[in-house]
Amino acid sequence: MREFSIAAVVATNTLIGIRYCWLISKGKISPALAMWVFFTIATIGSLLTYLSEGDYGLLDNILNTADIVLVGSVSIWIAFFGDRSTRFNRFDLGCLIGVIVIVVVWAITRQHVIAHASIQAILVIGYFPVVRRMWRANRNTESFTMWIGLMLAPVFSLLSSVGMLATVYAVRAIVCTGALLVLMIRGEWKARRLDRESAQTGATQG
Repeated sequence: MREFSIAAVVATNTLIGIRYCWLISKGKISPALAMWVFFTIATIGSLLTYLSEGDYGLLDNILNTADIVLVGSVSIWIAFFGDRSTRFNRFDLGCLIGVIVIVVVWAITRQHVIAHASIQAILVIGYFPVVRRMWRANRNTESFTMWIGLMLAPVFSLLSSVGMLATVYAVRAIVCTGALLVLMIRGEWKARRLDRESAQTGATQG
């Protein structure tokens, strides 16, 4: 079961990364660069605090390990191929400052469990830019396939997670991606409603 869990997480994240980067380069989606930069910083910090908390290896928290590769690659891809709407704005910069402060405090105090919990908060904060964009948008700007995959990966990882911190990491990922999927459904509903209203207006004017 452990081998299946590790293989499933790695395979899921690899497919997600390849598909996500392809969609970005084709202009089919416009993910927020800020969110993925936050994810990169936070996943690295999360794994470091996890490894420091006990006698654990990289495969004991396979989701965190695989996430570092995924989010780092996507961040670089968005920076080069994303459109202007994916760049940092004032709100994003404020969130980034908060991320850096928490990482610096952990580096000084070396309180691993507390720092790990704080870093999970960073990962939640990382969703704020895309949540803000999606809440204001009149359409869905994300890929259902990708985010469903990002919710399945932590489910698989629970089969091989070792230690409370690894479990917390996976559960946090499931909750956050689930919430984002709800917003995506809302975006699809808004777009369809606006299309219907536009069609009705055109018919009336015709």
